[in-house]
Amino acid sequence: MIVAVHQPQYLPWIGYFHKIDTADVFVLLDNVQFKKNEWQNRNKIKTAQGWQWLTVPVLYKYSQLITEVPINNRVNWQHKQRQAILSNYKKAPYYDLLEPFFEEIFSSSWQIISQLNIEVVTRLTEILGIDTPIYVASELGEFPGHPDERLIAIAERLGAETYLAGAGGREYMDLRKYDKAGIKVVFQDFRHPVYDQLFGEFEPFMSVIDLIFNCGDESLRILRGDT
Repeated sequence: MIVAVHQPQYLPWIGYFHKIDTADVFVLLDNVQFKKNEWQNRNKIKTAQGWQWLTVPVLYKYSQLITEVPINNRVNWQHKQRQAILSNYKKAPYYDLLEPFFEEIFSSSWQIISQLNIEVVTRLTEILGIDTPIYVASELGEFPGHPDERLIAIAERLGAETYLAGAGGREYMDLRKYDKAGIKVVFQDFRHPVYDQLFGEFEPFMSVIDLIFNCGDESLRILRGDT
């Protein structure tokens, strides 16, 4: 069994869902430190003027875990994002496919960023048609603080023999630890697809919603690289 682990992100890019699809089981690592100015509270969409951020404002204090970071609801972020999506994707071929999803996201009261992101990732996985089981790390129990030891412990907790790492993991993972624990490490092999988008020249690394709005039911096939 192959396990993949990643922090819960907001409206993640295509490669994130490719990792979920490739794994037999996926764990949302919500009980680690929040990373400011990365992907845990924002992502990109394409517009006629280029890409732009969709950002969930947070009240982050240094060293807080993702499970501890509150959303700043004094900022009307849901209305702003609703308008940005309407303005830039209303003419997309499959706009209606995500309309119920965003109605739920933008009409619900979210207090903690991890809760929002877990719902976002889970729902988008379902919409894409990916059936990989998803677990939440904080619900699985306690794990070691060291990154490699934590991942090994998660794999062992779930009975996985193989850990699926992102391509960048080669730069920082201590593969000897995994080998000693009897966990095989494989690295994600993802090639970004090119698909029909609005607004001219193709822009890679957008949120997966860009793919779904433009390609609908074909999104999973495109994500997998099937031609």
